[in-house]
Amino acid sequence: MSWSFAIINNRLAEVFFDRWKNGRVVFRGHCYVKRSEYKTKQEQKWIDRDTAKVRLVCRKGKYKRVLK
Repeated sequence: MSWSFAIINNRLAEVFFDRWKNGRVVFRGHCYVKRSEYKTKQEQKWIDRDTAKVRLVCRKGKYKRVLK
């Protein structure tokens, strides 16, 4: 299982997912976090890098990717 930062329903979150060998990504869950919980410069860079790539909407346990 892997994790990443993402914007879900317009809030910062940690997303947990599995990446299959064929390239398919299966989302397992998420938890909302506050940016202030991550103090180091490295963690702040991770947040900036990951949220630039991933924006999702979660409705009824289903995840959909949002295009910018």
